[in-house]
Amino acid sequence: MSLNNSSNVFLDSAPSNTNRFQVNVINESHESSVAVNDNTDPPHYEETSFGDEGQNRFRISFRPGNQDRYDNFLQTGETAKTDASFHAYDSHTNTYYLQTFGHNTMDAVPKIEYYRNTGSISGPKVNRPSLLEIHEQLAKNVSVAPGSADVVANGDGMPGDEQAENKEEDQGGVVKFGWVKGVLVRCMLNIWGVMLFIRLSWIVGEAGIGLGVLIILLSTMVTSITGLSTSAIATNGFVRGGGAYYLISRSLGPEFGGSIGLIFAFANAVAVAMYVVGFAETVVDLLKESDSMMVDPTNDIRIIGSITVVLLLGISVAGMEWEAKAQVILLIILLIAIANFFIGTVIPSNNEKKSRGFFNYQASIFAENFGPSFTKGEGFFSVFAIFFPAATGILAGANISGDLEDPQDAIPRGTMLAIFITTVAYIGVAICVGACVVRDATGSMNDTIISGMNCNGSAACGLGYDFSRCQHEPCQYGLMNNFQVMSMVSGFGPLITAGIFSATLSSALASLVSAPKVFQALCKDNIYKALQFFAKGYGKNNEPLRGYFLTFVIAMAFILIAELNTIAPIISNFFLASYALINFSCFHASYAKSPGWRPAYGIYNMWVSLFGAILCCAVMFVINWWAAVITYVIEFFLYIYVTYKKPDVNWGSSTQALSYVSALDNALELTTVEDHVKNFRPQCIVLTGGPMTRPALLDITHAFTKNSGLCICCEVFVGPRKLCVKEMNSGMAKKQAWLIKNKIKAFYAAVAADCFRDGVRSLLQASGLGRMKPNTLVIGYKKNWRKAPLTEIENYVGIIHDAFDFEIGVVIVRISQGFDISQVLQVQDELEKLEQERLALEATIKDNECEEESGGLRGLFKKAGKLNITKPTPRKDSSINTIQSMHVGEINQKLVEASTQFKKKQGKGTIDVWWLFDDGGLTLLIPYILTLRKKWKDCKLRIYVGGKINRIEEEKITMASLLSKFRIKFADIHIIGDINIKPNKESWKFFEEMIEPYRLHESCKDLTTAEKLKRETPWKITDAELEAVKEKSYRQVRLNELLQEHSRAANLIVLSLPVARKGSISDWLYMAWLEILTKNLPPVLLVRGNHKNVLTFYS
Repeated sequence: MSLNNSSNVFLDSAPSNTNRFQVNVINESHESSVAVNDNTDPPHYEETSFGDEGQNRFRISFRPGNQDRYDNFLQTGETAKTDASFHAYDSHTNTYYLQTFGHNTMDAVPKIEYYRNTGSISGPKVNRPSLLEIHEQLAKNVSVAPGSADVVANGDGMPGDEQAENKEEDQGGVVKFGWVKGVLVRCMLNIWGVMLFIRLSWIVGEAGIGLGVLIILLSTMVTSITGLSTSAIATNGFVRGGGAYYLISRSLGPEFGGSIGLIFAFANAVAVAMYVVGFAETVVDLLKESDSMMVDPTNDIRIIGSITVVLLLGISVAGMEWEAKAQVILLIILLIAIANFFIGTVIPSNNEKKSRGFFNYQASIFAENFGPSFTKGEGFFSVFAIFFPAATGILAGANISGDLEDPQDAIPRGTMLAIFITTVAYIGVAICVGACVVRDATGSMNDTIISGMNCNGSAACGLGYDFSRCQHEPCQYGLMNNFQVMSMVSGFGPLITAGIFSATLSSALASLVSAPKVFQALCKDNIYKALQFFAKGYGKNNEPLRGYFLTFVIAMAFILIAELNTIAPIISNFFLASYALINFSCFHASYAKSPGWRPAYGIYNMWVSLFGAILCCAVMFVINWWAAVITYVIEFFLYIYVTYKKPDVNWGSSTQALSYVSALDNALELTTVEDHVKNFRPQCIVLTGGPMTRPALLDITHAFTKNSGLCICCEVFVGPRKLCVKEMNSGMAKKQAWLIKNKIKAFYAAVAADCFRDGVRSLLQASGLGRMKPNTLVIGYKKNWRKAPLTEIENYVGIIHDAFDFEIGVVIVRISQGFDISQVLQVQDELEKLEQERLALEATIKDNECEEESGGLRGLFKKAGKLNITKPTPRKDSSINTIQSMHVGEINQKLVEASTQFKKKQGKGTIDVWWLFDDGGLTLLIPYILTLRKKWKDCKLRIYVGGKINRIEEEKITMASLLSKFRIKFADIHIIGDINIKPNKESWKFFEEMIEPYRLHESCKDLTTAEKLKRETPWKITDAELEAVKEKSYRQVRLNELLQEHSRAANLIVLSLPVARKGSISDWLYMAWLEILTKNLPPVLLVRGNHKNVLTFYS
């Protein structure tokens, strides 16, 4: 098709030849009305843009000369036609130029609403037209709503989308934060916690400047890798509330997410206590200086900490808006305090500060403090364990992901920048304090060096002070002893105190907010049903008030410990476990190579994330091995619990993606391996129809395929293709879900076909994948074969022939009551509907009784209540007569019981194996596998084989030798030597009477009549056929007599299936053989393998 780009193509309102698809040539300028020269200008293409609803729904681009037509459109308010004159290809009205495409279509243009989840907080989910709606013929009675024809016809979504989309936005008062206020500020405040002012100087004193900076960098490496992993996960889709829990659970699944979610929420709650204790320590030090102690230092910390956490709880409960304002104020104070410290390092020190170890920047002090000087009981990793919680605030922004305007942008940007800024600050403070303050100082201004005194060679000695007595007795000042070094060094001490208050309180406040938010997200997912109580939110921001009070209780408990060094290692382990899983989540998602893993943040590497996860685990054990073990035991216990409970969620985790990749790789790898008889296992196609309609057939098959072979429940839909495909597609997920719910390890497959045999043939050829292809067909015995139409019998016997043609073994299962319980299920469904209607009626009656205070209506319902609605009596005219007679009721009850007989544990008994014909060993292998199952393990195998009467003992020994080589245990072996004798007359007479309706009796008629009957009824059993296979018929009847004699009391009979030679044995005669062979017996499995070995005695 050629495209004419002339500007005049569309100016004629009634062109002589209209194409279905047209290219609308437009001009970019709204005002331009100048004609466009075709020969000089390049072709213009249609531009589609969407404006705000408040202005115009579309921004229109005009063709040259068509602006008047648009102006007329606006003035007259003309819209798309909605009456009978509306035409699918009406391309000559004014509204044609407002459409996305040049013709009307139900196809929808790409819109974000189609890709949202149901219940999305960012807007409603809109369903695009289904493939069926687009593919099928357009219904003639489709009505187009006024004002929406232009929208729907052009594929621009459904009418009213904008109103629904803006509904969430119209709800005023919801507080959302940007990346600075929501992430950067929170992360900086949480990282700059209690350690910065009251522990960093001690860490430098213990580890020295060199190792101190190394500790900071090691912590930063852990947090930076975790930050990169967090950024990658956070930018791989919309992030809701829940922080680390949400990221891990949506990546690795509910098992990992649910286990780490509790630990992470608990860690944040304990972190509140840690920061509050740090604040209380500072206040207690101030009380000591002013001699205003309340009780003693430990109890004063508890008292002050308790009061503080109550006040913080009040701020948190007041709402996120107040909490955010408080955080900004605290950050300003903190920045001023840090600046005050750096300024103080260059202000000349006075004698008092010198006596306390501060000498400004001195190279000798830097050199002396560069190396470590660990005191008794301390080491690199113990000091690292104390410092590491100072770096754990990196998830403070991610933890309130639900309160961020754009979490995908805010979390990476704010988190990584916060890590960089705080690391620079930590290193700067560590170097400065290490270069200015000595490790030990007495605080006495009299400890100056007088001429003639010996100096111990320390940096303080070189600067005129002798602190040598600190080597023999404890001193109160210096990096090793005084936690308030930064306050002493600073230009204005109270500002450092304010900074300590700001750092500790802001970190405590952030943790107090984070813990309930994470816990609420965990509870909302209903992974732990007992915690559902804490999922409820209050107010415009859905505040987790219940979670706040739970966090308060946990924090109070740990505040009572009042020892910061005891709390810190516990926090380290919990946070490190969370970081390890976040890193592993990023690695796992990358390794799974799922197409859905497309993080917008590309600065990450899967192997670096794996290294980060391993590093976190290693650091956990180095810090405190027993705490790490306890952490992993708790996590493992929670993982097992969630796995056992199997929450009904599907988040598209990387675990699912990796499972698929592993299954695909294994399936492909299997194709390179040749089949071996030692690895043979029955892989079955079971013709159950819907799996719930023939449960007994599925149960017996599942008994010998569970955990060892493939089992595919198959259903063939026969009828008009359109209806069959619709019915088939609608039930696929439901029937597979039924298998999963009933813990049956099987697949469900269905096909639509013109006839039953064609459908089964398709399944036999196409089912399976690679080496995992079915090798055995399992079908139920056709109990109603005598009353069934001819085509059904032809199909039934035909699929057995087809299976043998495809070299697939066949198992036919027969039980006395039959398998199909679909009528029982239908009755149960109808009764359930009646019960629901009854309950609904009861509820209506109760509601009306409450609403109606008096009057005839109330009296009417009172009368209805007297009819005993709660226990309705069966009516003769009931739409469902579940029990028309006792006989029918007994049959239904027996059918239900028979359908569950293979679910029950089989007591002590026997499985009788009549291995009459060697089919490769499948007849023997299936009962052997059954004896390995829990329900069948008490049953012993009895083997029956045919033999000669004069060689019974020799053949018994031979068979016993063969079975022992096969390593198959058996209880007894019976050699049947009288199989080929004629059956008794009663049995043979019964067989003849059974086949009588299907015989042709051509020998009793003249030749012409006989030939005519053969042409008219070719399916009937001829006298010639019956005579030719008379010996085989005798055998089937005789075998039933032997089965009645020997195996009537068996739990199960496994019997070699006779094979009907194609073209020689008619379908009705074959069905008669199967009938007489299995009549009046316990459950029977007629088995015939494909005559290839499935057993071997070679190693």
